[in-house]
Amino acid sequence: MFEIKDTVIVITGATGVLGGEMARAVASLGARVSILGRNEDEGNQLQKELTSKGFKASFHRVDVLDKESVKKAREAVIKTWGKADVLVNAAGGNMPGATIGPDQSIEDLSIDDLKKVMELNYLGTVIPVQAFLKVFKEQKAGNIINISSMSAQRPLTRVMGYSSSKAAIDNYTKWMAVELATKFGERMRVNAIAPGFFLTRQNKTLLTNEDSSLTDRGNIIVEHTPFKRFGDPSELVGTLVWLCSDASKFVTGTIIPVDGGFNAFSGV
Repeated sequence: MFEIKDTVIVITGATGVLGGEMARAVASLGARVSILGRNEDEGNQLQKELTSKGFKASFHRVDVLDKESVKKAREAVIKTWGKADVLVNAAGGNMPGATIGPDQSIEDLSIDDLKKVMELNYLGTVIPVQAFLKVFKEQKAGNIINISSMSAQRPLTRVMGYSSSKAAIDNYTKWMAVELATKFGERMRVNAIAPGFFLTRQNKTLLTNEDSSLTDRGNIIVEHTPFKRFGDPSELVGTLVWLCSDASKFVTGTIIPVDGGFNAFSGV
């Protein structure tokens, strides 16, 4: 039931920490992986890494906020593999100006940075879905997996822009699940994974000091995580594979936490 061999899995943001780990994992299980990302050097390097191990992978440079760029990537994916089964929307990020520092107030928020974060995390999911929906409709089957965040479900200080954009992803995931199933049938599914706290390029300076010790914020997060640690990117893989496979074929419209118990803990 957890079989994903020869499943074509398209991953946006696959040159990032979490997206890259997802690509490596599903490729190692026999999936055909299309790596989508802006950084050509990193994308080609990841493709080379995977194919050197005998895995099936392709890289396509894409800007998820550019409709034409995504359409070209879609056509390249179809030319390479002949189909697309799963779209994983892992592209996203944050910007300093969209956060509120300890010594700042909401008045210091950069509206320009806020717009960029909202566009990257929200429209950067909507636009790829629009592009690949054409393929899914023709196939009469498609599986969309979005990436949410604990900050969408639990109010977290400082990361206002990121939290707002990921809360929009939760709503969009549920809305699209209903929209696609009611219009195109049960073989169209939309779900999301909500990671807890994993060290990435975007949050490393918020959670750790230069000597790798935890910041005050990092300590608070670990204290409020029953597992008492951050997650390892590899620990997202089980949920991802389950969602990619027929083991979850009656699952749609869900936001699945992978958070070491953070969302369940009140701190008391």
